[in-house]
Amino acid sequence: MDKDIASAAGFSPEGLAPIPAALKGVVDNGDLSGMVTLVWRDGHDVQFNAIGRRDIENNKPMTRDTLFRIASMTKPITSVAALMLMEEGKLKLSDPITKWLPEFKEMKVLKSPSGALAETVPAPRDITVEDLMTHRSGLAYGFTSTGPLAKAHEEFLGPVLDSPYLPDEWLKRIASLPLTFPPGERMHYSHSTEVLGFLVGRIEGKPYRDVLMERILKPLGMNDTDFYVPPSKRDRAAVVYQQDQKTGALMPVPFPQYDEPPGYCAGGGGLISTLDDYLTFARMLLNKGELNGVRLLKRETVELMRTNHLTPEQRAIPFLGMPLFLGQGFGLGLSVIDDPAKHEWMGAGSKGSFGWPGAFGTWWQADPEKNMILIFLIQNYTPLTPDMAGQAVTGARMGARVACPMFQKMVYGALA
Repeated sequence: MDKDIASAAGFSPEGLAPIPAALKGVVDNGDLSGMVTLVWRDGHDVQFNAIGRRDIENNKPMTRDTLFRIASMTKPITSVAALMLMEEGKLKLSDPITKWLPEFKEMKVLKSPSGALAETVPAPRDITVEDLMTHRSGLAYGFTSTGPLAKAHEEFLGPVLDSPYLPDEWLKRIASLPLTFPPGERMHYSHSTEVLGFLVGRIEGKPYRDVLMERILKPLGMNDTDFYVPPSKRDRAAVVYQQDQKTGALMPVPFPQYDEPPGYCAGGGGLISTLDDYLTFARMLLNKGELNGVRLLKRETVELMRTNHLTPEQRAIPFLGMPLFLGQGFGLGLSVIDDPAKHEWMGAGSKGSFGWPGAFGTWWQADPEKNMILIFLIQNYTPLTPDMAGQAVTGARMGARVACPMFQKMVYGALA
């Protein structure tokens, strides 16, 4: 950390100084393998930390260019792709998705979320594009479901991030399952963004990954972001670890490796990226849709994306067992803080701060009021269950759970 840069950016260097040691303590305690963090403000890196190891077994340290599975941090990128098509008049938020995805015509809704799959009623209306972007489609994930639907998700679709089915077959399969709730009724975390990504591909007449590469990743120079790790980059990839709750040991969690892009590219959670690539994306959104002469979205579209779309009643419903929307709402693929005082129990952020985390502990937040971006990257596997939200950002044991909110609070506490 450069003390002059920290001071010029409005921080107390003395306030920032203890952060690396605090994070290292979590790693030294065996709760996490390591992490990469960044405090960026007013165009400068204020504090960068690479702590611990990306690969314990081979003693490889965390580095700035380490590749992380960012899971649901993929969702905002997919949402931007859809909003680009909206600006071009190729879709409207109010459009029924059956316009491009006829698989979803005449959907059924479970009479009870945990009830038998055959006990359904007709959906009152079609799913819309906005329903997908706000997770109000009525679709589900296996881990957000209970009863027969949870098992059916696993049997029909395969693993959440690595389905063996190509997009057309996957869409056919998910559309054959009943909805958990009627479209528009409530926010229910789901495969909505995967469906949104494949919808973007249908509209453009090419694989969703190709659209992302051509429209977002390459124009922004996000050259390390993709749905797989090529063999030439595999040495930089962080291993995902799960903590054995009895012994405390960190055990590697295996994931499929691909030598070429997989057929199923999950727009809701499949991307692998680096700190600097995601910083570029976050800066584009913080800068209202443009970065380094590349404009992806109009300012007003980014404002729409960063505006809460949930009703007070929808926000009152627990998110994976947790009151996530107590101090924040949800826009188009992003959460946005609207009551910082009520948000304090989760972390820190000014009014208008926005972001969305990933299930393996990756987290980011852009703060327009402070012109600041925070990024926190780890690879910590949490079992995907309906009550996982309390661990979703940071992991299993207490040290892993507190690391990310501790980082946030220490950064905001260091602002002069």
